[in-house]
Amino acid sequence: MTLFRSLMAGTGLSLALCAATPAFAQDDPVIVVTGSGLEETPAAPAYDTQVIDRDQLASVPSGRIEDALSGVAGFQQFRRSDSRSANASAQGATLRALGGNATSRALVLLDGVPMSDPFFGYIPFSAIAPERLAQVRVTRGGGSGPFGAGALAGTIELESAGMDSLGGFTGQALANDRGETELSASTGAQLGSGFVVASGRWDRGKGFFTTPEADRVPLSARAAFDGWSAQVRGVAPVSGDVELQVRGLAYRDERTLRFEGADSTIEGQDASVRLVGRGAWAFDALAYIQARNFTNIVVSSSRFVPVLDQRNTPATGLGGKFELRPPVGDAHVLRLGVDYRNAQGELFETAISAFSGNVTARRQAGGTNTDLGFFIEDDWTLGAMVLTAGARLDRWTIRDGFYRERDAAGVLQIDAGYPDRSGWDASFRGGLLYRANPLIALRAAAYSGLRLPTLNELYRPFVVFPVVTQANAALENERLEGFEAGVDLTPSSGVKLSLTAFDNRVKNAVANVTLGTNLRQRRNIDAIRARGLEAAASANVGRLSFDASASWTDAEARGSGFAAVLDGNRPSQTPRFVGGASLAWRPAEAWLLSATIRHVGAQFEDDRETNVLPAATTLDAYAQIPLLRDVALVLRGENLTDETIITRNQSGSIDLGVPRTVWAGVKIGL
Repeated sequence: MTLFRSLMAGTGLSLALCAATPAFAQDDPVIVVTGSGLEETPAAPAYDTQVIDRDQLASVPSGRIEDALSGVAGFQQFRRSDSRSANASAQGATLRALGGNATSRALVLLDGVPMSDPFFGYIPFSAIAPERLAQVRVTRGGGSGPFGAGALAGTIELESAGMDSLGGFTGQALANDRGETELSASTGAQLGSGFVVASGRWDRGKGFFTTPEADRVPLSARAAFDGWSAQVRGVAPVSGDVELQVRGLAYRDERTLRFEGADSTIEGQDASVRLVGRGAWAFDALAYIQARNFTNIVVSSSRFVPVLDQRNTPATGLGGKFELRPPVGDAHVLRLGVDYRNAQGELFETAISAFSGNVTARRQAGGTNTDLGFFIEDDWTLGAMVLTAGARLDRWTIRDGFYRERDAAGVLQIDAGYPDRSGWDASFRGGLLYRANPLIALRAAAYSGLRLPTLNELYRPFVVFPVVTQANAALENERLEGFEAGVDLTPSSGVKLSLTAFDNRVKNAVANVTLGTNLRQRRNIDAIRARGLEAAASANVGRLSFDASASWTDAEARGSGFAAVLDGNRPSQTPRFVGGASLAWRPAEAWLLSATIRHVGAQFEDDRETNVLPAATTLDAYAQIPLLRDVALVLRGENLTDETIITRNQSGSIDLGVPRTVWAGVKIGL
């Protein structure tokens, strides 16, 4: 609650500043606030980037941000489930087939703030509503710029929408054929030269059975969900070229998976303050604080009673960044800066006997990770060519790690404290962009990156029955080295094509390594290497638009010693081919009809390549049909062909993804 009061106080400051801004006389210059960060630098297109615009975000057939991101080939979660039917702790985000991992290997930013959970590293996708975003920018490949630590596989930048996108009021109410509901609304107001926007969303439903019908038991449960999120954002001018941005986000999500009583929750409160200066000495100063929690009850799949109560996992994230762009001439854009992140958290859980129902052990585990990074980058424009080079130096610490276990009587059985560790790591990136003519642009880039193991990977063991996965407090940092080359074609107005070839290698990759029957441990293996091709195409011709993206990746694990058995294997949860295409038609103003087809190739559940997840092809659709001036009928369809999507297969214990689902409702404010 303290954080929430701080959040509200910060929002109040923003409103006060907005209200205090005087009205300008006719001769005064007009101050325009954008609510966004600094502009992209000239060399940004040198890296493999794809943008999802607001129209695409607002017409996602499922209404989920992770499905919008799935339109970018190479985007991958640990499993194929979305945020209604997955355990949140397994929803990491990765790019470029660099190995399925419940922890994120891609850096996800919302208005510049890292969104990964400070303890687990997962992304709270259910708290990020697509309709409140202006755009998403996905850059595949490692980076060393601001908040570069963690951008091992790439960066996903989410930008909140402002008044220019949202208008005064928008909202929608939908229900599907299972009786589930989705309600969302946003309202905003201009206050002086600034604005304030408040938005909320509430999703709830009984869900579908993730367990195949033949395997269900009387206590099998639907994947029920009940989640809400609310965001308040204020933007106000401080001077003619400096603006203040204040944002607060709060959310809670409750889910049930597989069996009655197997309930989990995530909740969080985030607050951030940002100053953006667009003058000759441009700068971006950001500070944030996050409070997160996770609970989870594990139910025995043989006796159907609770065997583990992860009753509390409080975690705190705080940090900030400062970036300065001094005036160094029209040919250069120089970026200098520093950023800091602190992640600390603690797990409290109770083990319960499946036979007696008595408590058998009480456990605690936790620690603190920090990263302080210094970065410099310069873009140099030489006619049709832009060169870029950047370096980053990180001072990291892994400290205060511990694991304690007490028996039912409270007697201490294990009291392990782990040595503090720290170090310096350097990373680099560089590239070039050459616009040969208006039709062709050539680009190339090379980079390195860093990711610290999360507190979850270091200290928390877990069970997905019957498999036990042990933690490992000795895990080393992951490091990526890679390069790529590509071509962008613009054969005519509104038509864009791109092709990228890449070779990325993650050294000391953290993987769940099989040690014995139903026993795994998190270990650093030698490397994961991913080589492949990424292609994208978009076209806007009259009222028709087309977007497509595909990736083919040859990925393999490199292992020796204990991991020699993995050498040459394809990393778990990593398909060889992913692709999709969307076709949209606007027959008249405020109308929209679209269809999306997506294919995910076969992949392995485990590191030994014993359990296969078959390929799946899905068809989704969206329709917006105006009824009145500002009111439209909305129809959405997910998996319209009712494809069987297997999301988990552990020696025949199977989970299924979303079946055919049809939504209908109304949208206000077009």
